[in-house]
Amino acid sequence: MTETRVDAFLGGRLQIEQPVAGYRAGADAVMLGAACPASTGDKVLELGCGAGVASLCVAARVPDVELVGIERDPDYAMLAAANARRNEIEMRVINADLVDLPQDLRETSFDQVIMNPPFFASGTRSKDDSRSGPRHEQTPLHEWIDAGLRRLRVGGKITIIHLTERLGGILATLTARAGDITILPIAARHGREAGRLIVQARKGSKGKLRLLAPFIMHGNATHEADGEDLSTTAQQVLRHSAALILPHPD
Repeated sequence: MTETRVDAFLGGRLQIEQPVAGYRAGADAVMLGAACPASTGDKVLELGCGAGVASLCVAARVPDVELVGIERDPDYAMLAAANARRNEIEMRVINADLVDLPQDLRETSFDQVIMNPPFFASGTRSKDDSRSGPRHEQTPLHEWIDAGLRRLRVGGKITIIHLTERLGGILATLTARAGDITILPIAARHGREAGRLIVQARKGSKGKLRLLAPFIMHGNATHEADGEDLSTTAQQVLRHSAALILPHPD
């Protein structure tokens, strides 16, 4: 792996080592962790955990969760394990492909599964595989979701962050096996189209689909000056470890 540096997340509460030049986790990973509805004692599985940011954000908010991360890239898997130790958080990191999991993991059920799959199904890939690999699919999106649902207990919840344009494929894979589907669009500013969304569903449920009002990342209508202009709610999530609540009927 190329040179790394340590970045602060959650207002400095987490210190995360990441590559300087390769793929770097950012707001999406924090939002994913904030959206995971874990409770104390839950088993949480992250598919494609990268440097571990989303899972560690869950643990920073919810005490005594049992974290397992799956990461195919051995360098990122080592970073995730090192970041867990750096932040004094227990996390088992497994260097494996999500479609070929170890036997003991295939025999384990989880309360929560979270994932931030590669966004792009096709397109020009960077010559730097550490940058393009996490962004371009090598495993189809439906296989990510299938792997997550297989590892969930009945009644457990799967949480996905992805591009809005991939919503059709996500729903097509979920609807036969999960319900109580909640969709949270994420828009950069008021009046802008949502470029990303968070989808959450409960395995084995037949509950109805809900489409929530957009989550707005920035407070001003336009970017007017240097520096961030996060909305109040985005500040709470990204800087202060607030939960991103997706209301499911219980």
